Parts: sequence; structure tokens; C-alpha cells
Amino acid sequence: MKKILLVSIIAILGLSNSITAQNVDYGLKTGLNISNFTGGETAMNNVLGFHIGVFAEIKLNEKFSLQSELLYSTQGSENDFVEVKVDYIAIPFMIKYYLFEKFSIEAGPQASFLIYDEAEFKNTSIPILDTDASTFDFGLNVGVGYNFGSHLFAQMRYNHGITTIGENPDIRNSVFQFSLGYKF
Repeated sequence: MKKILLVSIIAILGLSNSITAQNVDYGLKTGLNISNFTGGETAMNNVLGFHIGVFAEIKLNEKFSLQSELLYSTQGSENDFVEVKVDYIAIPFMIKYYLFEKFSIEAGPQASFLIYDEAEFKNTSIPILDTDASTFDFGLNVGVGYNFGSHLFAQMRYNHGITTIGENPDIRNSVFQFSLGYKF
């Protein structure tokens, strides 16, 4: 265990020495979420939400970069009887490959931590309820990005939930994200 820790520290120090301020972009991003729950027995519909947060992109070379983000993301699903809202602090870690100078494809894992959940029943006097959603959600992301210049960019991404989010073991998050961002 000590050897693994030592090798990890040496690797991190070696990587940090090769990264200069010129290779790191920081910024803000925000956008639209179109989310739904997949699986389960009840058909659910998409709901609109948003995401907002910060990111850091580390350029490894001309073609590859790593992008880590910290986002607040509103998600959920609904049908004729109930609307379910789940809000997360999401931490995606994306590996980006630039096909062209301004156009990239990206993929990577995402860890999300539930900070708010509710179920609101429609056309009834049943009060708003806590959903008992899982406090942790793990997913995989794939997407594309385009840099309009040195500061402004757009991204489209799909997040597929791997872990279940409720007592029904088949229910998972499914989120399409459309983002605009600004690099400082």
C-alpha cells in the first residue's frame, strides 16, 4: 500500500511539473438539461432543468486534454400523476480529444451527490414528499464541444446513469445537456 501511495505521489508531482499556467483554462459554464428516468415499469416524460458551475481544462498536448467540472444540476422526470425533482452537485471528469483545432469529442465518468429531492403529485391534495432517492449517482458521459474562439465555447453531452437512484432497481438518470461556457 505504501508503494502504491508513493508511486501515485511521484506520478502526480511529475504531471504537475509538466503542466504550466499556459496549459490550463479555467472558466464558467451553464446550460439546459433535458432529463428523464429510464427503466422501471411506469413511462416517464422529460423535464427541463439547468446546470451551472466551474471547470478547469488541462491541455496535455495539441489533441488531448482533461476537463474537471463542479456543477449544480437540476434534473427529474414526470408523468400524468407525479413530477419528481432531483438536484445534484455533479463532478464530471472528461477526457477530451480534439478532432480539429476547435472541435472535440469527450467521454468520462461523473459522480453526483443528491442535495434536494421531492415528488409533487398532480391534481391531488397529497402533500409534496421526499423521494428517498439515492444520495449518490454514478454515470458515464459522452459529448462534443466546439470552441468559438479563445474564450467562448459550446458543448452537448449525454449522461447515462449507471447506479440506480431509487428503490426500484431499474430506475436511472438520463440527461442531455446543452452548455455555453466562458474561459478566462
